[in-house]
Amino acid sequence: MPPLLRYLSVDELGVRAAALVDRRPRDARLRQVGTSRAGLPLLLLSVGHGSRQALIVAGPHANEPVGGATALRLAERALADPRLCDGADVTWNLLLCLDPDGARRNEGWLSGPYTLGHYFRHFFRPGFLEQPEWLPDGAAAAALPETRALLALQDELRPFFQCSLHGVDVGGGFVELTRDLPGLAPRLAHIAGRLDIPLELGPYDTLYWPTLGPAVYRIPPPRRGDLAAAITEAAVESTWFHPHAYGTVTAVVEAPMWGVAAVGDGSAPADTDGALRAVSRTLRRDTALLEVLLARIRPSLGTAPDADRLLAPVDDYLLVCPGLADSWDPDTGPDTDADGGARPLPPLDTARLTALRISGRRIALRTAGLLRQLVTAAGHDPSGATADLDRLIDEWCADYHDGHGARWIPVARQVEYHARVVLAAFDLARHQAPAAPPGASPLGTPPMRAEVPFE
Repeated sequence: MPPLLRYLSVDELGVRAAALVDRRPRDARLRQVGTSRAGLPLLLLSVGHGSRQALIVAGPHANEPVGGATALRLAERALADPRLCDGADVTWNLLLCLDPDGARRNEGWLSGPYTLGHYFRHFFRPGFLEQPEWLPDGAAAAALPETRALLALQDELRPFFQCSLHGVDVGGGFVELTRDLPGLAPRLAHIAGRLDIPLELGPYDTLYWPTLGPAVYRIPPPRRGDLAAAITEAAVESTWFHPHAYGTVTAVVEAPMWGVAAVGDGSAPADTDGALRAVSRTLRRDTALLEVLLARIRPSLGTAPDADRLLAPVDDYLLVCPGLADSWDPDTGPDTDADGGARPLPPLDTARLTALRISGRRIALRTAGLLRQLVTAAGHDPSGATADLDRLIDEWCADYHDGHGARWIPVARQVEYHARVVLAAFDLARHQAPAAPPGASPLGTPPMRAEVPFE
């Protein structure tokens, strides 16, 4: 497969998967495993005929398109390397896009130009309750058809290995695991070093999670919490943990679009409290600006198309901002856990402080981009909010460039990094997994090094 110069749309993913099946009909199959809320098919590409199942889920977040291309790359490699299918007694099952409706809404920036301003002006991710990997009320009460399709697929396949393909817009790469895969951290470091991908040594999502190695984190078991905690920590019931009863290990693999070197800087900061105060103060100020703009925009929305879909994530983001600012501010006391106990911030190095700065700015930029789309959808702007939103978006994107040194990572390199990390985790999981069922082919191949033959 030639290197990708741009991301692939939902339709292009389906066309390329069908072409692969036409080329290798004995080894690859394509089937529909569900339907989205808007009636789009959820397509599963399966490669190989092994008795053990690997499940790869692409496109769980609407604004993270790299996973679809990665899924196709993995299918090509599984077809080309006997050790990945017959030699491992494995069938690869690749869900091409879990949220095709949301992915369609991001197609305004998929083909470029790949600038931060263009990305955030066209950014879309649904509200928390419409994100298909989450199970806020448990699996039995799953409301979204995309979620129900994925749960049914997990129950059908009972995979020994599941991988959820995610993307980080600004920052670095990292991996989250439901169970440790010893040896993954050095492989991850090797892959990232070869491809010049920064690794995040303290992502915001993992602020309170156990560290299994540099840029590798263990996802805590699900626990009940309010919506704000769910949005900001992701430690809720999810499709990551649903197949745990089958012995499945789930890896969430994050690949960055714009890399920031400082997310890998483990040095001690000069003034931690001062940096935290600045981050909290900035987030409060940005939130106040956005709330004023939302108040100006709301009266003109009327029956604008898709206003509710765009307002849902705006309301979610603005809901969590005050609590986030307080939890980071050393002058407002420590955060509390789900049981009401004090939960102070962990020790903060430069990497973690950088991640907090990036996260605060990310929430503001996403909200501004969605507000701008609301004005566009309304078809008129009597409040003059568009000019103010454009000014804020340009200013905040410049902070990413000038304040953080954010640099674009070409799509082909994002995909290659994603694929190599998945293969490294797969290799470790297949040797850690329980024995295959009676009658299955023996696993006679030794563990393969992550860099051979996939470079």
